[in-house]
Amino acid sequence: MLEISDLPTVNATLNSISAILLTVGYVLIRQRKIAAHKKCMLAAFAVSVLFLISYCIYHANAGSTKFTQQGWMRPVYFTILISHIILAFAIVPLALRTLYLAWRERFEKHRRIAKITLPIWLYVSVTGVLIYLMLYQMG
Repeated sequence: MLEISDLPTVNATLNSISAILLTVGYVLIRQRKIAAHKKCMLAAFAVSVLFLISYCIYHANAGSTKFTQQGWMRPVYFTILISHIILAFAIVPLALRTLYLAWRERFEKHRRIAKITLPIWLYVSVTGVLIYLMLYQMG
């Protein structure tokens, strides 16, 4: 049975899976494998929703985790954290809009916004893992 203390690792795993699915989905669309791309991107979205649920459960129960490292790592951590938080808020409406446009088969608009959405979504997923590593695995 999972404990609340297990959720940061679950969250990092979900972020990793999301980043992998986003990357594979990008490769698939470049190969014009549209059906596989669609499945991959919907899976990335589902994994991201699971992450968000798990993240909210964890922080509702455990609160914030303080970063205790000192030295050069501290400004690096906070730079990554601040950019991650800002872009995590931005990615929600971007991802929803991107998926909506694909769902409505408005592919020209979908492609235009996806060029913005994908790198931000990937950045948020990857930096989520980096934040986990810096908070829970270093030190």
